[in-house]
Amino acid sequence: MTENIFPLEPTAAEAQQAIKEEFAFFGDWSERYQYLIDLGRKLPAFPEQWKKEEHRLLGCQSLVWIVPQGDAQRLDFHAISDSAIVSGLIFLALRVYSGRSAAEILATDPDFIADIGLAKHLSPTRSNGLTALLAFIRDTAQSQRD
Repeated sequence: MTENIFPLEPTAAEAQQAIKEEFAFFGDWSERYQYLIDLGRKLPAFPEQWKKEEHRLLGCQSLVWIVPQGDAQRLDFHAISDSAIVSGLIFLALRVYSGRSAAEILATDPDFIADIGLAKHLSPTRSNGLTALLAFIRDTAQSQRD
Protein backbone atom coordinates (compact mmCIF):
# COMPACT_ATOMS: atom_id res chain seq x y z
CA MET A 1 0.00 0.00 0.00
CA THR A 2 1.24 3.46 -0.82
CA GLU A 3 0.71 6.74 1.00
CA ASN A 4 -2.48 8.52 0.01
CA ILE A 5 -2.74 12.29 0.28
CA PHE A 6 -6.13 12.58 -1.42
CA PRO A 7 -8.69 13.95 -1.00
CA LEU A 8 -7.32 17.36 -0.06
CA GLU A 9 -10.78 18.97 -0.01
CA PRO A 10 -14.04 17.54 1.42
CA THR A 11 -15.80 17.35 -1.96
CA ALA A 12 -14.91 17.12 -5.64
CA ALA A 13 -16.66 20.45 -6.25
CA GLU A 14 -14.50 22.14 -3.59
CA ALA A 15 -11.38 20.60 -5.13
CA GLN A 16 -12.29 22.02 -8.53
CA GLN A 17 -12.93 25.45 -7.00
CA ALA A 18 -9.55 25.35 -5.21
CA ILE A 19 -7.79 24.43 -8.47
CA LYS A 20 -9.52 27.30 -10.28
CA GLU A 21 -8.49 29.76 -7.56
CA GLU A 22 -4.88 28.55 -7.49
CA PHE A 23 -4.45 28.82 -11.25
CA ALA A 24 -5.98 32.33 -11.22
CA PHE A 25 -2.87 33.53 -9.35
CA PHE A 26 -0.66 32.95 -12.40
CA GLY A 27 -0.42 35.56 -15.09
CA ASP A 28 0.71 33.43 -18.00
CA TRP A 29 0.94 29.86 -19.16
CA SER A 30 4.66 29.48 -18.56
CA GLU A 31 3.94 30.03 -14.84
CA ARG A 32 1.00 27.63 -14.97
CA TYR A 33 3.12 24.92 -16.62
CA GLN A 34 5.74 25.38 -13.91
CA TYR A 35 3.01 25.03 -11.29
CA LEU A 36 1.81 21.81 -12.97
CA ILE A 37 5.36 20.45 -12.83
CA ASP A 38 5.58 21.39 -9.14
CA LEU A 39 2.27 19.63 -8.45
CA GLY A 40 3.48 16.51 -10.23
CA ARG A 41 6.42 16.35 -7.82
CA LYS A 42 3.94 16.14 -4.93
CA LEU A 43 2.41 12.86 -6.10
CA PRO A 44 2.90 10.12 -3.51
CA ALA A 45 5.57 7.53 -4.18
CA PHE A 46 4.46 4.93 -6.72
CA PRO A 47 5.85 1.44 -6.06
CA GLU A 48 8.14 0.14 -8.80
CA GLN A 49 6.33 -3.23 -8.75
CA TRP A 50 3.18 -1.42 -9.94
CA LYS A 51 4.93 -0.21 -13.08
CA LYS A 52 3.68 -3.15 -15.13
CA GLU A 53 1.93 -3.35 -18.44
CA GLU A 54 -1.38 -4.25 -16.75
CA HIS A 55 -1.34 -0.84 -14.99
CA ARG A 56 -0.34 1.20 -18.04
CA LEU A 57 -2.86 3.74 -19.20
CA LEU A 58 -3.32 3.43 -22.92
CA GLY A 59 -3.96 6.56 -24.96
CA CYS A 60 -1.07 8.53 -23.52
CA GLN A 61 2.09 9.33 -25.44
CA SER A 62 4.11 9.42 -22.22
CA LEU A 63 4.19 6.46 -19.87
CA VAL A 64 1.39 6.57 -17.30
CA TRP A 65 0.58 3.92 -14.73
CA ILE A 66 -2.59 3.96 -12.65
CA VAL A 67 -3.81 1.60 -9.94
CA PRO A 68 -7.33 1.87 -8.52
CA GLN A 69 -8.21 0.57 -5.06
CA GLY A 70 -11.39 0.52 -3.03
CA ASP A 71 -15.08 0.07 -3.67
CA ALA A 72 -18.19 2.10 -4.44
CA GLN A 73 -17.97 3.87 -1.06
CA ARG A 74 -14.42 5.12 -1.63
CA LEU A 75 -12.17 4.79 -4.65
CA ASP A 76 -8.51 5.70 -4.37
CA PHE A 77 -6.31 6.11 -7.42
CA HIS A 78 -2.53 5.91 -7.42
CA ALA A 79 -0.80 7.12 -10.55
CA ILE A 80 2.48 8.41 -11.96
CA SER A 81 3.98 9.41 -15.29
CA ASP A 82 7.46 9.68 -16.74
CA SER A 83 6.49 13.21 -17.90
CA ALA A 84 6.65 16.11 -15.44
CA ILE A 85 3.69 18.00 -16.92
CA VAL A 86 1.60 14.84 -17.23
CA SER A 87 2.34 14.07 -13.58
CA GLY A 88 0.92 17.51 -12.77
CA LEU A 89 -2.22 16.72 -14.76
CA ILE A 90 -2.49 13.44 -12.83
CA PHE A 91 -2.22 15.38 -9.55
CA LEU A 92 -5.13 17.62 -10.58
CA ALA A 93 -7.31 14.67 -11.62
CA LEU A 94 -6.56 12.75 -8.41
CA ARG A 95 -7.20 15.86 -6.35
CA VAL A 96 -10.71 16.03 -7.78
CA TYR A 97 -11.55 12.31 -7.94
CA SER A 98 -9.37 10.16 -5.66
CA GLY A 99 -10.78 9.30 -2.27
CA ARG A 100 -14.36 9.89 -3.40
CA SER A 101 -17.35 7.61 -3.74
CA ALA A 102 -18.20 6.15 -7.14
CA ALA A 103 -21.43 8.19 -7.10
CA GLU A 104 -19.56 11.47 -6.50
CA ILE A 105 -17.02 10.66 -9.22
CA LEU A 106 -19.76 9.94 -11.73
CA ALA A 107 -21.70 13.07 -10.73
CA THR A 108 -18.68 15.37 -11.16
CA ASP A 109 -17.77 16.63 -14.60
CA PRO A 110 -14.13 17.75 -14.94
CA ASP A 111 -15.02 21.46 -15.16
CA PHE A 112 -11.57 22.45 -13.87
CA ILE A 113 -10.11 21.71 -17.31
CA ALA A 114 -12.09 24.50 -18.97
CA ASP A 115 -12.07 26.73 -15.87
CA ILE A 116 -8.28 27.03 -15.85
CA GLY A 117 -7.86 27.05 -19.63
CA LEU A 118 -6.17 23.67 -19.87
CA ALA A 119 -8.18 22.62 -22.91
CA LYS A 120 -6.72 25.48 -24.96
CA HIS A 121 -3.14 25.09 -23.78
CA LEU A 122 -2.43 21.36 -23.89
CA SER A 123 -0.88 19.70 -26.89
CA PRO A 124 -3.19 17.21 -28.64
CA THR A 125 -1.22 14.26 -27.23
CA ARG A 126 -1.43 15.57 -23.65
CA SER A 127 -5.08 16.37 -24.13
CA ASN A 128 -5.71 12.80 -25.35
CA GLY A 129 -3.81 11.45 -22.37
CA LEU A 130 -5.85 13.55 -19.92
CA THR A 131 -9.03 12.36 -21.62
CA ALA A 132 -7.85 8.74 -21.26
CA LEU A 133 -7.03 9.30 -17.56
CA LEU A 134 -10.44 10.83 -16.83
CA ALA A 135 -12.19 8.05 -18.77
CA PHE A 136 -10.30 5.41 -16.75
CA ILE A 137 -11.36 7.04 -13.47
CA ARG A 138 -14.97 7.30 -14.64
CA ASP A 139 -15.05 3.74 -16.01
CA THR A 140 -13.63 2.41 -12.73
CA ALA A 141 -16.31 4.28 -10.77
CA GLN A 142 -19.00 2.97 -13.11
CA SER A 143 -17.78 -0.61 -12.72
CA GLN A 144 -18.00 -0.28 -8.93
CA ARG A 145 -21.58 0.92 -9.14
CA ASP A 146 -22.75 -1.85 -11.48
